[in-house]
Amino acid sequence: MRAILQAMRGRVRYRITRGGLLFLLAVFLVAGGALVSANNLLFLILATMLSTLLVSGFVSRLCLAGLELEFHTPEHVSARRPVRARLTIRNVKSWMPSFSIRVSGMMTSPVYFPMIPGGSQLDQPVEVRFARRGAHRDNSFSLSTHFPFGFFEKIARVTLRREIIVYPSLDPHPRMENLFGDIQDELESHFKGRGSDFYRIRPYQTFESARHIDWKTTARTRDLQVREFTREEERAVEIYLDRFVPSGGDEWFEHAVDSCAYLVSQLASKGAPVRFAAQEFEARIPEQGDVYTILKYLALVVPLRGPSKRPSDANGFHILVTAVPESYSAMGLDSTRVLGPADLAPAAGPAADGA
Repeated sequence: MRAILQAMRGRVRYRITRGGLLFLLAVFLVAGGALVSANNLLFLILATMLSTLLVSGFVSRLCLAGLELEFHTPEHVSARRPVRARLTIRNVKSWMPSFSIRVSGMMTSPVYFPMIPGGSQLDQPVEVRFARRGAHRDNSFSLSTHFPFGFFEKIARVTLRREIIVYPSLDPHPRMENLFGDIQDELESHFKGRGSDFYRIRPYQTFESARHIDWKTTARTRDLQVREFTREEERAVEIYLDRFVPSGGDEWFEHAVDSCAYLVSQLASKGAPVRFAAQEFEARIPEQGDVYTILKYLALVVPLRGPSKRPSDANGFHILVTAVPESYSAMGLDSTRVLGPADLAPAAGPAADGA
């Protein structure tokens, strides 16, 4: 009972329906007729109609009382991509069911529960879509009901105090698939022969494969000698995001972040080691985490209004994403693919709608 009373004192909004307008009009007509004619039967009908309104408001308020809402999203969520989530609604009233409950909010479409029995909970799979990356806090839902007569719609607002980290969009932008194909060709050309380049000859160690034994050196030294080659970790691809963005370039920066997320996810899915760097951040996968370590950073990254920074000179192939490619032209960066505003032009039109 305490939960019911607390919920009834909560903030509930009312919206009159078309049926409610017609019923109120009938109430005023009956009230006017009763006053003019002083007919006791009309007064009796008026009292019945008014009591119906009071009962309707009380019962519908009880339907919204004592309801608890939980919303469960997957651990990894990307912007502008529909994901399956789970909505749980619990009726803590042990003896009274709630009827005709409609839940709307973050989902792509509202969810309707004809009845929620007292002391029980119902789970409903839903679809949710976030329009933008970032930390989504104070996610609001509304619970509404027309029960019992449909004269008024009672609406209660619920805010979930839970943060949802939404990664940038992993869907390719226009031209991005072709651009990624070109980058793959450049990577294959850059790393051609790497991983099998001769490094040195050293003594054989127990349990090593015999296919790398150098028989000529072994015959000369009378000890097993093996050929050692350059390590595969040199094949790492470095993606450098220059967070410096001139005034008015925030839209391009959002597009660049999405492009970096797409490149990182595609390279990681193919098993390529990736170094991702930006001002005040650096991570390498798989040594220092997984692809979600980088995607979480990209979900929260913001542009800077400071100077650019030279990318790392480590071995590998560099992809430089910058709003000011001319500032790097004098640095003489070898094996670097520079992606600027001309390469990553934002798509025309508004962003896709989402929850």
